[in-house]
Amino acid sequence: MTTTSATTTPTATTTTQGRGLGRGTLLLMAVACGLSVAGNYFAQPLLDVIGRDLHMSAGASALVVTVAQVGYALGLVLLVPLGDLVERRRLAVGLCAATAVFLAVTASAADGTGLLVGTALTGLTSVAAQVVVPYAATLAAPEKRGSTVGTVMTGLLLGILLARTAAGLLSGVGGWRTVYWVNAGLMALVAVLLRLSLPRLRTPAGLTYPKLLGSTAALFAHDPVLRRRAAMGALSFAAFSVLWTALAFLLSGPAYGWSGSAIGLLGLVGAAGSLSASIGGRLADRGLVHRVSGTSAFLLLASWALLGAGGAGGAWALTALLAGVVVLDAAVQGLHISNQNLVYALRPEARNRLNSAYMTLYFAGGAAGSALTSAVWGAAGWHGVCALGGAISAVLVVVWLTERRGAGRAPLHFRLRRPAAAPAARPASRCTGRCVRFRRPSP
Repeated sequence: MTTTSATTTPTATTTTQGRGLGRGTLLLMAVACGLSVAGNYFAQPLLDVIGRDLHMSAGASALVVTVAQVGYALGLVLLVPLGDLVERRRLAVGLCAATAVFLAVTASAADGTGLLVGTALTGLTSVAAQVVVPYAATLAAPEKRGSTVGTVMTGLLLGILLARTAAGLLSGVGGWRTVYWVNAGLMALVAVLLRLSLPRLRTPAGLTYPKLLGSTAALFAHDPVLRRRAAMGALSFAAFSVLWTALAFLLSGPAYGWSGSAIGLLGLVGAAGSLSASIGGRLADRGLVHRVSGTSAFLLLASWALLGAGGAGGAWALTALLAGVVVLDAAVQGLHISNQNLVYALRPEARNRLNSAYMTLYFAGGAAGSALTSAVWGAAGWHGVCALGGAISAVLVVVWLTERRGAGRAPLHFRLRRPAAAPAARPASRCTGRCVRFRRPSP
């Protein structure tokens, strides 16, 4: 059914591509993504300080990280698919505004219960970032979709990596609540700016909400590309979580003896690797998405050799460690961007549901990586952690190789370039194996 209204329809979306997403709006969307997810990571370097202030036990303080993850997972499943049902600007703005409110609830918590409730609700609505990413992909011109997604994802990843640094710095200025108040104010401002800057966009799926959730699961069940790329994303984020979960243990231990604030600054090093997301997006726009995937997979595997060498301590080991961090982050982001480019191209009218399915498994991989790291660190230390990360990365390489081998068995017309100038006729005797046969033109 075709309608004409102020709301952008799938047909009208084409007219806004290339004009409806200017550079300023794109940067605003990147900032919105980064600020949205940052609130889920502020507590990690502050757990001890928060626990003392609110008289929480160590176990209760650790639950702050857990409830943030649970809230985010629920948001991926329950809220992100709504982008294919309701008007997207309203959804993105509403989630950003709600995140600002819940950050304020967290900042004003008088006890542990208030803190946990505020953190869980912040995690739930912080999936605004996962609404904004496919929103940007839809508004972008097709030939710029990769670089657009890469730019927005760079903002999201910088939010994850720099959240710990910002929390450490601001807590030193005004206490642990300061970073939550600052982020709440910034999220409120972002909500207003998104409302003023974004075009309206609605691509209704024609489904009720329960059927919308069911169709998300159906997409995952029936599309092998989505399943394969979600598995690759889950493995890469698991490797990412293995590193960043264990890194604080290594740096605060006897090999380095760093303080908590110094460890937080390491996020700046990881941020350098995250900038590769925009490069991966531009390469994807040039049709090199599979090469980006393969290169990223092998770089991820190689990074663990550098990281393993960094466990000894000393100047040379620190150099190897920092190089490994940059290479690993660059590899993870390059793979993530290539995954999203392929997934978003499957069904443009269902991008939010595709993103929900992909990111749910992606997030599950990260949670599994963190859980495995906690067990391995206690049993085998840093070298055991590096072996775990290397094993996960090796499985990822195997999955990518399996995908490429499957592509080799695909029909030939998916693999050959069109010749520059085809001859008028080609004798059948020159055609062997599975080569392309040309029809003789009619006289």
